Amino acid sequence: MSKEALFQEILMARQRVYEVGEATPLEQLPIGDLDIEIWAKREDLGPIKAFKWRGAYNAMASLSGEERARGIVAASAGNHAQGVALAAKALGCKAEIFMPLSTPEVKQNEVMRHGGEAVKIKLVGDSYDDAGIAAKQRCDEIGAVYIHPYNDLATMGGQGTLADEIVMATSEPFDRVYIAIGGGGLAASVACWLEKFWPDCKIVGVEGEGQASMKTALEHGVPTELDYLDVFCDGTAVRKVGENTFGLCRDLLDEIVTVTNDEVCHAIRRLWETIRVIPEPSGAMGLAAIMKDHAAGNTKPGEKVLMLICGANMDFAQLSNISRRAGIGSKHRRYLRVPVPEGKGSLVDILEQLPAGVSIVDLQYGKVGDDEQYPVMGLIGSPEEYQHFAETLEEQGIKATDVTTEEIVGYRIINYDPELFKFPLFVNIEFPERAGAFLAFMLQVKEFSSLCYFNYSYSGERVGRALVGMDFDNSEAQQTCLKLINSMVGGNIMAAHLVGDETLTRLLGSSR
Repeated sequence: MSKEALFQEILMARQRVYEVGEATPLEQLPIGDLDIEIWAKREDLGPIKAFKWRGAYNAMASLSGEERARGIVAASAGNHAQGVALAAKALGCKAEIFMPLSTPEVKQNEVMRHGGEAVKIKLVGDSYDDAGIAAKQRCDEIGAVYIHPYNDLATMGGQGTLADEIVMATSEPFDRVYIAIGGGGLAASVACWLEKFWPDCKIVGVEGEGQASMKTALEHGVPTELDYLDVFCDGTAVRKVGENTFGLCRDLLDEIVTVTNDEVCHAIRRLWETIRVIPEPSGAMGLAAIMKDHAAGNTKPGEKVLMLICGANMDFAQLSNISRRAGIGSKHRRYLRVPVPEGKGSLVDILEQLPAGVSIVDLQYGKVGDDEQYPVMGLIGSPEEYQHFAETLEEQGIKATDVTTEEIVGYRIINYDPELFKFPLFVNIEFPERAGAFLAFMLQVKEFSSLCYFNYSYSGERVGRALVGMDFDNSEAQQTCLKLINSMVGGNIMAAHLVGDETLTRLLGSSR
């Protein structure tokens, strides 16, 4: 497929796609801590909250009436399916859409909302590839037309109309444009159009580190199937790019930047903090790459750069995972396992040494021995603050270990041995979610007890909650501390609820 053929198809697509949708706006992001000007193409404001309607409608509208009458078949993990559904209803034809069994319900519901009686969903397999194989088999069975999500000229032509809108919406070219890559159709079409009108603009493709199928293809010289596919950014999770998109991206892209899932989560938070938008992970990949390039010194002060918010169709349940992995402002989250000696106040002594700008957002600890203990601290801070904390600990002979990527931390598995507890007291503490409030509480009780269990995670509320297990040498010390805790309600803590006998039995075992 030639660049000229794609350019001509984009010209033709401009006469079709606006029958079902309108141009989406450009919006500047008020990110003041970077010395570059960042703009976003708001594809999340389109008719299906993603850019895929453009290609699906153009591909189907360019078919003859006879071809559409044979039936339309497509495979999609979500957004392309919605585009096909929208087009089927608008063009008065029928479409069967194959989707993986794991497709979020929100995307299935949206397909039916856009397509109504014009579409049928068939859930097949565990991946887009499985759905694609089933869809093509169905085409062979009934003679239907397959609408490819990215490797087809008409589909790419429709996607390219958003590049035309970018050029028409601004009087000055962008210095850089960052485009998320799944199968490569969007990147190829946008790059093709911008090369004609803004030849000096740098076009940067963006892929997730665990789904970099275009980067792999460029390295190998041919489209190459990935052995493993990370689906966190599900809208760009493609195991093997197309032959057409590969050739075009090879010729048109200036470079490819890969980003981690945590960097994407951080970008999603920045979009929420600046323009109150929550895109799906793939929709934030461009901003993640911009921030990564800026941090690495690859951008120049004053540059005008553009990213595409290419979709905002995300399962609501995914937000909790994104929030847990994201940073705050310019700071990032890290999880450290810090060895501390067993004894009263030892963990509190470590917490007191945190730099003033570092926030505790997670604390996981359970006593598993009589000697050194290994609590996990989830922290929000800057690289400089983390370095300062590490140096402070090393001066005391303590070496913290970064366990951010460990499964036991991510799944919040807190091991503990109740047989080591003498006179335990478990209390659910509520405290003002502000710096120093909970630490003040711990400083007051550390002389009476040693911690045997701790479970706290920042929830974003004004109130923090922690399940705290304290152990005592005798019952008298236990009761004294309980009275102290009750007297503190209304001060450093807002509420303290003693764990009930039934729950305590489950925590400590029937022997207790």
